[in-house]
Amino acid sequence: MELRPYQWEVIMPALEGKNIIIWLPTGSGKTRAAAYVARRHLETVDGAKVVVLVNRVHLVTQHCEEFSRMLERRWTITTLSGDMGPRAGFGHVARRHDLLICTAELLQKALASPEEEEHVELNAFSLLVVDECHHTHKDTVYNIILSQYLELKLQRTRPLPQVLGLTASPGTGGASTLEGAIDHVLQLCANLDTWCIMSPKDHSPQLQEHSHQPCKQYDLCHRRTQDPFGDMLKKLMDQIHDHLEMPKLRRDFGTQTYEQQVVELSQDAAEAGLLEQRVYALHLRRYNDALLIHDTVRAVDALNTLRDFYNRERTTKTQILHAERWLLALFDDHKNELARLATSGPENPKLEVLEAILQRQFRSPDSPRGIIFTRTRQSAHSLLLWLQQQPGLQTVDIRPQVLTGAGNNSQKTQMIQMTQRDQQEVIQKFRTGTLNLLVATSVAEEGLDIPQCNVVVRYGGPACPSLCLTLTMCNMLRAWRASLWTD
Repeated sequence: MELRPYQWEVIMPALEGKNIIIWLPTGSGKTRAAAYVARRHLETVDGAKVVVLVNRVHLVTQHCEEFSRMLERRWTITTLSGDMGPRAGFGHVARRHDLLICTAELLQKALASPEEEEHVELNAFSLLVVDECHHTHKDTVYNIILSQYLELKLQRTRPLPQVLGLTASPGTGGASTLEGAIDHVLQLCANLDTWCIMSPKDHSPQLQEHSHQPCKQYDLCHRRTQDPFGDMLKKLMDQIHDHLEMPKLRRDFGTQTYEQQVVELSQDAAEAGLLEQRVYALHLRRYNDALLIHDTVRAVDALNTLRDFYNRERTTKTQILHAERWLLALFDDHKNELARLATSGPENPKLEVLEAILQRQFRSPDSPRGIIFTRTRQSAHSLLLWLQQQPGLQTVDIRPQVLTGAGNNSQKTQMIQMTQRDQQEVIQKFRTGTLNLLVATSVAEEGLDIPQCNVVVRYGGPACPSLCLTLTMCNMLRAWRASLWTD
């Protein structure tokens, strides 16, 4: 498979054995360029062994397909990820293959494992490819692995693998000044022990032909003018605060800062052995979750999360504290009124605008295929339910499904669990067109390569849940358009 001139330009130092970061826009062929470097490395280095690290489970299979095409069965390739069931030890597998594609967590565990079949040393590999390498900072798994690399380098006692980082966006690390952004990029290079960041210069015009920048259009959406359901939830939270008798606690209900406050309160109470205070904090967090869902989707979805929580409280608790008994009674006393308000209140304005966008995009003859990104698994499932139930969308050819991470089982509900096999099945159906709309969390934000996807909706960003960025791409014009919803 031939490379484009701009791909040749960025890989040349890597072909000379230097540590570099390849910086190319999404969709311009970073993985193909890395696969070619791996092939040349295997061809020219005695005893070569390559490991490709990814930070998302579903990217293991995707990268395997790209590397397999480039290597043309001349070398043995295998994959490892945390959701593959029983398997041979990591070290055993690595020793028997020329190229290994795996999640970074598995390599980290193998480096630390005392078991012979599982353990592996970094110098067992001659080339280390780090996908989405901008995550190599602070206490991420990538940085833990590369910190071991740097420690070994300082010891000067053994050869180390060549490092090849891949990114579409090195980022600024949240810096607000040019100097801060430069410091962030330099730190990234230091963490990866890279010689330079390579992006096209001589062949930049050709790169522009193969990368498509968004053309932005903004739609404004205001909050509900009246919100009786949300007001009722806040009234109940006020009562819990009054019962808690901690006047210094902020009451900025329905915000991420409030959630952080009650999480810290719960942790502090647990450490101090204040069981009832911890109970109040846990219940306040559930009410705050409901407010966030109400702001994102529908009041009925918010109420359902509270109902599920209190039903689990009743069925799983063997001993009920006085505080829990009071909190259960508080919800029981108001659940019928909450149900009435949830079904009679105004529609979420964000959903009205989202419906208009989907109506416009999915009535197009260009076989639209899209992803709606949302912040949480709960909101992803609530949005899917809304898509399936919204009367105005029943005549539109929308075939939706959720795509979320596996996460943990803290909420004890099967709807938020998704195994690697589930993820791969959904992604494959989306690739083939069986599904044409995914409602996804951040698990699909990076590295997912689906060229047919031409509509992307970012439904509430991490900085401000009331914002939604919509990117659409016309198949014929290959031009992007963006919409932004705000208060």
